[in-house]
Amino acid sequence: MATSDIKLIGMRPSPYVNRVQYALGMKSIDYEFLEEKFGSKSELLIQSNPIHKKVPVLIHAHKPICESLIIVQYIDELWTSGPSILPTDPYDRAIARFWAAYIDDKWYPSLKQFRMAKGEEEKLAAVEAVKEGLALLEDAFVKCSKGKSFFGGDSIGYLDIAFGCFLGWLKATEKLADLKLLDKTTTPHLVVWAERFCADGVVKDIMPKTETLVEIAKILQAKARGSNPN
Repeated sequence: MATSDIKLIGMRPSPYVNRVQYALGMKSIDYEFLEEKFGSKSELLIQSNPIHKKVPVLIHAHKPICESLIIVQYIDELWTSGPSILPTDPYDRAIARFWAAYIDDKWYPSLKQFRMAKGEEEKLAAVEAVKEGLALLEDAFVKCSKGKSFFGGDSIGYLDIAFGCFLGWLKATEKLADLKLLDKTTTPHLVVWAERFCADGVVKDIMPKTETLVEIAKILQAKARGSNPN
């Protein structure tokens, strides 16, 4: 299929965009990356995603598909010749979708809240929520992986992509706060999993550098607090 048939509207530091990039990489799909500028929205983005007006948007044969997890599912269902992303067993598939929703709706918002917290009390509450979530995901990993290397088994799957896309931002948050959130003493399985995920050939060239995300986080913090990042 020609590269021009598949376009991805996104920004490289976005974990949601990275999700789609990982899925496309797993399926060995060539695509054209249409980079959005930070702080602005292109006419193509607005036309392609008029409801939310946000990245990522996958445009396949001139048809837009929005929302990262929906796009990943679309990729898996359409390009069946590559490795499966979603579990084949219906129950396992439902569990993976459950935890992916938990990560998006509960866990990652608590990580963002910690980064943007203004007072010490707010920071403490947010970091506690992050750690509680990681403990739950540690247990989920043990059950979903069934003793194998990834949530998806022997190779990266749906839940690995759903959670792994946030590892860059987790590392950046740890560096900014000088605090270890993913720790061998409390989440030993996740620590090993995270190392494997980040080292995977599909992931390592796409995941943004920690230093880049730290600088972006500083800009976002300064903007939220109405001050200069420098």
